[in-house]
Amino acid sequence: MNERTGIFAGDDPFVLAQSWLAEAEAAEPNDPNAIALSTVDASGMPNARMVLLKEIEAPGAGQGGFVFYTNYGSAKGQEIDATGKAAFVMHWKSLRRQVRVRGTTEREEGPQADAYYKSRSLKSRLGAWASDQSKPLKSRTSLMADVARITAEKGTDPERPPFWGGFRIIPTEIEFWADGAFRLHDRFQWRRAGPDQPWTVQRLNP
Repeated sequence: MNERTGIFAGDDPFVLAQSWLAEAEAAEPNDPNAIALSTVDASGMPNARMVLLKEIEAPGAGQGGFVFYTNYGSAKGQEIDATGKAAFVMHWKSLRRQVRVRGTTEREEGPQADAYYKSRSLKSRLGAWASDQSKPLKSRTSLMADVARITAEKGTDPERPPFWGGFRIIPTEIEFWADGAFRLHDRFQWRRAGPDQPWTVQRLNP
């Protein structure tokens, strides 16, 4: 693939995604790590929402993946647990680029999740305990009362809730897209049969 030069150059799509995100962090004014995460419910109806991607893991000692954190009891948590699959897109208006990912999932609820949880602000850590995410809420006043109760119970160093942690998306497909003149965009799709299989790369029509 000698035409994969410039911003598309490289033999590792995780490293390429890391470099694109690093560029976005310098150019995008708000949440350059925001992703539109897609899942499906039991009836096959799709759901999409914005979440923050917290890590792009190049394979190294593992298989590589994209990690975000959530309440496992939330709609997305339950849907991911039920299907074991997810997809997302990262889009940066400032760079006129996007990355699309599809793959299988696994929970990240070990030391890595503990370390990330501990790095969050105290209010965010307490909020994770107080919010019954995606469930009906009587009022904001009742939510703040729950936060106050949790603050009294958990103090200033709460442990990570057992119902809160990470999901790792292990991709079987990654697409890098860059805006082109006259809507003739550049698209390169990386695909593999499984986490231990080699990648194949092809250029796609815009």
